[in-house]
Amino acid sequence: MNTSLQGKTAVIGGSTQGIGKAIAEELAQLGATCILLARNEQALQQVVAGLATPHQQPHSYKLADFSQPTQVQQAIDEIVAHQPVHILVNNTGGPPPGPITEATSEALLAAFSQHIICNQLLVQGVLPGMKEAGYGRIINIVSTSVRIPIANLGVSNTIRGATASWAKTLANEVGQFGTTVNNILPGLTKTQRLTSLIEGTARRLNKSSEEVEESMLNEIPARRFGEAEELAAVAAFLASPAAGYVNGVSIPVDGGKTGSI
Repeated sequence: MNTSLQGKTAVIGGSTQGIGKAIAEELAQLGATCILLARNEQALQQVVAGLATPHQQPHSYKLADFSQPTQVQQAIDEIVAHQPVHILVNNTGGPPPGPITEATSEALLAAFSQHIICNQLLVQGVLPGMKEAGYGRIINIVSTSVRIPIANLGVSNTIRGATASWAKTLANEVGQFGTTVNNILPGLTKTQRLTSLIEGTARRLNKSSEEVEESMLNEIPARRFGEAEELAAVAAFLASPAAGYVNGVSIPVDGGKTGSI
């Protein structure tokens, strides 16, 4: 099975921590030249310095705050001006928790901008190079709420569903150019967001964090939380030549928690 990414350039969003960082590390190990995209320059420098270079890849980064689409636009314009991008990983932080009945229009607009608009800008920036190369992999890190909405994540549920529909539409349009578009749906994964979710749920239900965590684990057939590296392994496969006929799908990586086929 050909999973080598030697000679490929990858742009990875939200790559200073958690799932994004793990994906960058895995793609670099497989030979890709990684360009990280996030807003914390010190963290970006640290991650870039730690990436593997089995083929002496010149890893780098660009600063961009995903709450500011103009910064994202500028960053991707600068990147593609110097080299084509073969792999794009759309990944950024999720909206704050809360019921949809209490969501403000500003919160919905901010989420739409941070996810749909920024994803669109990045895709429009990299797609010409993918078409020319005859090779493109667009991977979106979304959520299992695409399948079943998650309680108290009203804005997130809404925007994740929109992202999945956007991605499927895109997959239908660009498949003819050798470009695939797929979604990874992380379940409960050991990241800072999971810690925040547990603590927020504990406060809302007036329970201890340990009680909330135990309740969550009992809903997962694997009886454990996922590791960021396990998400990265799926992303690496989707980015590789081996996944050339996998297009337009959403893949839960959740230990079996999602209650749908």
